[in-house]
Amino acid sequence: MLALIVIDQQKGIDHPKLGARNNLGAEVEILDMLSLWRKKSWPIFHIKQRSKQRESVFWPEQEGFEFKEEFQPLEGERVIEKSVPCAFTNSSLASELRNLGINEIAIVGVATNNSVESTARTGGNLGFTVYVIESACFTFAKSDYFGTDRSADEVHAMSLANLHGEYATVINCAQFVEKTDI
Repeated sequence: MLALIVIDQQKGIDHPKLGARNNLGAEVEILDMLSLWRKKSWPIFHIKQRSKQRESVFWPEQEGFEFKEEFQPLEGERVIEKSVPCAFTNSSLASELRNLGINEIAIVGVATNNSVESTARTGGNLGFTVYVIESACFTFAKSDYFGTDRSADEVHAMSLANLHGEYATVINCAQFVEKTDI
């Protein structure tokens, strides 16, 4: 069985202070994936960032902490809170997946170079077969270590390159649906 991991689809992710982002169609792709999983009654895990920092867009005492309306979990879908980028760290995610007999996960959400990448790396290291659905992920522009400004597309592409073939299979939504015949 294959579980869907939806990362950080909270209101705070749309805050302008996060800067320029890529893949403006990612939310539509995420919703398509949610729809597929719901039709199959397959396990869905909604990952919710609970920041420890007041200035964060995910600080729990403000609206940014809440799920976006279109990404509200349905009854029976699990919600796992995290306080670090990786959804496996200090959470029940791995044990819940194993208790359900799940060894394959598909990851969608944000930010590609942060929570998506760290969750995919750890999932792969824990022995899960990991798919990162790149067309259902997005990130933000960022300066690299040497101070060179990188576009959100560049940050996204490098993060996916870090994952593909080592920790995960990076694939787009259409390819994933075809490959897994869902």
